[in-house]
Parts: sequence; structure tokens; C-alpha cells
Amino acid sequence: MTAGQHDTVWLTGLSGAGKSSIAGALARQLKAQGRAVAVLDGDQLRHGLNRDLGFTPEDRHENIRRAAEVARLMNGAGLTVIAAFISPYRADRAMAADIIGAAHFIEVHVSTPLAVCEARDAKGLYGKARAGQLAQFTGISAPYEAPLAAALTLDTGTLALDESVERLCHYLQRRT
Repeated sequence: MTAGQHDTVWLTGLSGAGKSSIAGALARQLKAQGRAVAVLDGDQLRHGLNRDLGFTPEDRHENIRRAAEVARLMNGAGLTVIAAFISPYRADRAMAADIIGAAHFIEVHVSTPLAVCEARDAKGLYGKARAGQLAQFTGISAPYEAPLAAALTLDTGTLALDESVERLCHYLQRRT
């Protein structure tokens, strides 16, 4: 197996930044190249494995810990994992890198500006957060700590989905 095929691509950014869209499109592209791929999506995990967790800093930490443990197991089984999580705290992303293994953890910052994320808000979450109806919402009433040294930064406010995926694929190809 080629180096880099057992990695976790960790997409971090605000709600509405495009993490899940990028994860799905990247998974399709990598599968077309013959890679075994799995997507871990924050919203999906919160409906199952992590349904007992809220959005306090402690619960967010546990959410990321569990996701990283699953990613590590999947990497060990030979899968490339694409993880799409807001993961707002640098310390939690560092913990995920430690669990997965720094050599296999690729942090990608989906750095889409807050105004663009709010404009895309199909679920109305930003409006609820600004109205005080949704506590601890990242970017409004809870912090987001941008990565200090992401492997790659993608701004989906200026990049189309296919351009973002192309840049990610190019990055991954250079790693192998």
C-alpha cells in the first residue's frame, strides 16, 4: 500500500464552510482512484455514536476524542478517512492528531469567512444563535480557534467545490 493511503484528512471550519461537501466530493474522487475511503461527519456522528453529547467545551472535546479514535481504527484497517468536524479548539485538534498519529493526520482549514457561512445557513442556525436562541454556537457565542499551521487552507467563499477537491487531491498525491 502506498504511503499516505492510511491517513486522516481532518477538515475543520465554521458551520456552513463546506466541510461536508468537500468530504463527500473528495471521497468520491479518491474512490475513483481506487482508494478505500470512509467519511466521518460531525453531524452524522452526533445522531449516533455521539448523540449523548452537547456543545459544552467538555462535550466538544469528547466528541473529537471519539471521532479521532474511530479514525485511527479505520486508518489501521487500511482506509483513508475524511473527517468533517467544526472542531473549534486547537487543543482538541492536537489531541486528535496525537490519537491518530501526527504522521497520518492532515489538518485542512476550510477558512470560509463567517459572512459567507451565514449566507449559506440553510438550517437557520446562525439566525437562532444571533437571536440568543442557540447557546454555544461556534463563531457567534462560542469561539473558533483557526489552525496556526494547517497543511492546507481552502476558502470556499472564493473556491468552487471542484477547485477545493482538486487542491486537496494534489496535496495528497504529493504526500505519496
